[in-house]
Amino acid sequence: MNDRHVALISAFYDALGRADYAGMERCYHPEVSFGDPIFQEVEGRDRVMRMWRLQLGVRDGLTTTYRDVNADDFSGSAHWTSHYTFASTGREVVNEIDALFRFEDDLIVRHHDDFDFKRWSKMALGRPHGLVFGWTPMWRKTIRDRATKQLDELA
Repeated sequence: MNDRHVALISAFYDALGRADYAGMERCYHPEVSFGDPIFQEVEGRDRVMRMWRLQLGVRDGLTTTYRDVNADDFSGSAHWTSHYTFASTGREVVNEIDALFRFEDDLIVRHHDDFDFKRWSKMALGRPHGLVFGWTPMWRKTIRDRATKQLDELA
């Protein structure tokens, strides 16, 4: 167990819970990459932070909790839960997320979140889209393309 890296992950989630972008950014290496089922690959600290600003902007009343933080000298993991209202639909979402991390220079250089896309789609988008289409590759591509376009527009 590497206590510095456990503290780093905890600091990141504490900052996320406060929407403290500067605090989140301090946890990331300049060459960080982020991935999740929607934003598959986002490269570089500036772009990853734009992605977080975008994500937090479409979520009203975000609250987060985290647990099961583990880390060694090279990698780490945590489980976190986000509760929010998806702004474009007004629907309540409770998303359970497993996170994996890699470290370099005592900073997070790789952050990957994994969650059940179909379950998220059903909560965030409702019927018929989320329930009927949430599992299809075409629908996932539509959501991913829309998110990437929004991220590119923030540049």
